[in-house]
This record gives sequence, C-alpha cells and structure tokens, in this order.
Amino acid sequence: MVTISRRQFSQGLASLPFIQIISPSFASGAESPFRHGVASGDPRHDSVVLWTRVSGMNDGVRVGWVLANDPELTQVVSRGEFRTGPERDFTVKVVPQGLTAGVDYYYRFICDGVHSDTGRTRTLPQGDVSQLGLALASCSNYAFGFFNAYRAIALDPDISFVLHTGDYLYEYGAKGWGGEIAASIGRVHQPGHEIISLADYRIRHSQYKADTDSQLMHRSHPLIALWDDHESANNPWYGGAQNHQPDEGDWQERRAASVQAYYEWMPVRDPQEGSSALDFWRHYEFGKLFSLTTLETRHTARARQIDYSDYLATVNSPAAARRFEAEVLGAPGREMLSAKMKEFLSDSLRRSVVTGCQWHLVGNAIPMAKTRVPDITAAGIRMPGASDAVPGTSADLAWKGQFNLPIYPDTWDGYPWAREAFYELCAEAGCEDLVVLTGDSHSFWANLLTNNAGKSVGVEIGTAGITSPGDFLESGFDVLSAARLDELMATHNPDIRWTSNFHQGFVK
Repeated sequence: MVTISRRQFSQGLASLPFIQIISPSFASGAESPFRHGVASGDPRHDSVVLWTRVSGMNDGVRVGWVLANDPELTQVVSRGEFRTGPERDFTVKVVPQGLTAGVDYYYRFICDGVHSDTGRTRTLPQGDVSQLGLALASCSNYAFGFFNAYRAIALDPDISFVLHTGDYLYEYGAKGWGGEIAASIGRVHQPGHEIISLADYRIRHSQYKADTDSQLMHRSHPLIALWDDHESANNPWYGGAQNHQPDEGDWQERRAASVQAYYEWMPVRDPQEGSSALDFWRHYEFGKLFSLTTLETRHTARARQIDYSDYLATVNSPAAARRFEAEVLGAPGREMLSAKMKEFLSDSLRRSVVTGCQWHLVGNAIPMAKTRVPDITAAGIRMPGASDAVPGTSADLAWKGQFNLPIYPDTWDGYPWAREAFYELCAEAGCEDLVVLTGDSHSFWANLLTNNAGKSVGVEIGTAGITSPGDFLESGFDVLSAARLDELMATHNPDIRWTSNFHQGFVK
C-alpha cells in the first residue's frame, strides 16, 4: 500500500482506483445451528458488535460466546451468554466492552454443545496510524451472481475493515429484476414474491447470510454499514417509495418491518434508548489517520424524488431546462439529511478536525458529484428498438443529453439545494478536503466534488456493485456503445475524472 498526500491523491484521480475484478466461485453452506455464520461490526476503540444466528430452534435458547486474543481462544478476554428466541428471529448480538484499541480479537459462539466457526474482528485504532486498508462495497444482489468479490475481500491481508454503503440485499421477487439470471445460475430470491412483511424481510436476510462467500467476509473483517434503498424498497423517501404500491399495505409498516429485520440480522449497534431506529448514522475515528462519518439519506428527511416523465412536455428548450433545474430540482427546502443528521455530522467533523485527523471520509449511499448526460444523439449513440418511455434507454438519455440534465434524479443531483447545504456545513466544520465513499450506481467512479461556485470541496470514489450490473450494459447498449458512454460521461462532466460500468467488484 502507498502513502500519499491529499494533493497527490487529488492529482492522481485521472488514474484508476484500486479495483478487484473477480472470477466466479461456487460454494454451498453446511447444515448446523450456525448455518448463517458469524459476523462483527460497528467497531469502536473499546468495543465491537459480535453477531450470529441459531437455526432449528422452536423456543428461546441461551447461546454462549467467547472473545479472545488468539485464534485458538485460549487467551480469553470476555465471555458470556445471550438469550435469543423467535421475537428476534433467533439472532444473537453482543457488544463486549473494555477492549483495547487497534487490536485483533477472535470469537465464537456455542449452542447445544456445538461451536460456531471462529471469527476475527478488530477495534478501531488510536493515536498515530501510518496506514490502514479499507474495502468499499455496495449493491450485492443475490440474484445477479455469486459473491466471489466478498471472498476476495476476506482473503486480502491488506484489508482491516469493510464499508458497505448499502443495497446489502434486494427486495424484488423471483420474477423481478435479475430473475432470469437467477434462474439460470440457481440463485432465485426467497421468498419468491417481493418482500413486504417482517417475515419476508427475515427470510431474505437469511438467504443472503447463508451465502458462504458472504460468511467468509463477515468472519474475516468487521463491517461498517449504512443502508440505501433496497433494504426496504426501491427509491424510498420520507413518505413512501417508488417500489411500494397501494395494494402492498401501509408504507410505514413495511418500512418498520424492513428496519427491524435489518437490526436483527446485521452486526450493527441497536438504537440508543430514546432515539429512532431510522436515525442510522455513525462516526468512527481511525486514530489520527482518518475519520469516517456515515449518512442516512433515505428515511429521515429526503423529499420525494422528481419524476422526469412529468416534465417531458414542458422541458423542451435549454431555457426551460434551466428553469426546471432551478425551480423544481433545486427548489429550496428539498432536503436530503434530517436536522439531527446534520447536527451529528457537524459535530463529528469538528471533532475530527480538533483531534487532528488527516483525512475526513464520508460514507455515502448515492452518487454526489455533478453527473450530466452528454448529447448522445450528436455522438451517434442509439439503442435499437428503444422506447421513449423506458428510463435508461437511448431515447431517455437523448432527452436528458439534449438539455444537459442530470442522469438520475434519485441521487444528490436530484437535490442540488441539499447538496450545496451539505458542502456548506462541511466547510463551516473546517472540512473542505472530503473523501466521499459512494455506492448505488453499479459503476466505478473517480470524481472531484465542487460547489456551485466551482470551488473544490473534496473527492469522491464510487464503487460498482458486488454483483449488480452496470446500467448501460444492463439497459441493452452494446459493448462499444457502453464504453463510449463512459468516455462521454467523463469528458462532458468536469467533476468526473474516470468511470466504468463494465465490471463488478469493490474498491480497495
């Protein structure tokens, strides 16, 4: 690994980020009380979450656990028991306290005389830290392929922590997005219908956690997690979601079910007493090397997304497009972050500045850089048989490119007022050299971040999906057209230094 300055990092963005592109592997899980493996996460300097789930139980059961300094578990640091049952879907979550900062620990669970696999975890370091490896992952759709990228993360000795920026699972049914591929490779979503109820979400989490490559990653490294949309339903906002229909019940109940299952099945700390389960944001300090603040951008404040299809007739000239951007997309008050989130972010950034952190990282679910569509018609790019009504096709992109509009209204591009407020908040906290780590888009990105005045506020590194495919190829463009679209996105947008929608994997 190489140590570089912020200036060198920014200047080097024209080069590719460190990317792992992996070949498929095939594995199956074993039947045992611990068939969903073990996991750890949400680390602090003196504690970390340990997680497992026991299967084959009908009633409540006590599960033992042990934490030690050595893989053989002879140098025991802490041990105890945890009672679990159907009220929490037989998941187990313990948080040993009083641990030493920057230390590797080993742990396992025992139930009915059977031991789980041994997991390895780490506490956050303190003081002077010269280097530390972080894996950035996103968009792990079980139906679209094998999680061999997780295996590569697990086996990489340079990686100490994994940041997953959301879409850890997907809500679609067996015949939904990716269904044909899933059927061909034997990875059909369970249950077979779109998940809506608490029981549905639990089953889907269970399916993802049964994947052996996922289990290997989880028992090898602690996870730092934030959610995006598919943990509940596609493109949610404060009062609903694009993929929640009236015949699917009450949105608030569905969201509550998805959030409950998430806390049950993920190695994250439970909500503090008196706080909402939706207030899912965290701050981590890795010694003086860097801090990391994670954002919640879906359920606590986000205004409803603008639907481009409502404006196809009225946005018919460059002048109309600019009015649309100013008065509709950029309308004051179209929030992305809640007041509590912004207060937490400000306090966290100020503290990391005071404590002398060299780098200020932000875990961010959705792309932040300005990403406008180039004029693909002038470039001669056309998808055969494209429909004007289908987002992502050449007709859709041609309309956006004709008027130089942002590609996705669900990203920060659809909330420019909120993005500018975010930049201002960070600047007021003393952070104008952000490193934003992003998922969601299924493409790799190396971006600059600039405010409305054109001033640099930091950089953005975006990862493609663990399995979810790049939009251009998946939408039906041929390989040459998809490559040309990547080139045009980079040359057309001053903030984009490089992008690729061709590969799945992760950023290291």
